Amino acid sequence: MTFDEWLQYGYKNNFCSPPVCEIHDGLPTTATEDEQFSEGEDPCIYILRLYDDNATSKGVEANHSASTWRATNLGWVK
Repeated sequence: MTFDEWLQYGYKNNFCSPPVCEIHDGLPTTATEDEQFSEGEDPCIYILRLYDDNATSKGVEANHSASTWRATNLGWVK
C-alpha cells in the first residue's frame, strides 16, 4: 500500500481529513469547536503535518519542539 492509498483509506473510513493547508484553508474544525473557542474554551484539535521530504521533517523537528516531545511521549522513535 502506498502512502497515498493509506491516506485515502483513512479518509474513506473517517479516520482523517484530506490534506489541507492550515495557512490557506484554515484549521479543519467543527461548528461546535468554533463555538467553544469563541466562548473562551480551549478545545484540543490534533493535526498531522504531511512532509514533502526528509529535509522538511528535520526542519520542523528543529523548529517545533512539540513535534519532538509529542512523539517521545507516545514512545515513537525514528
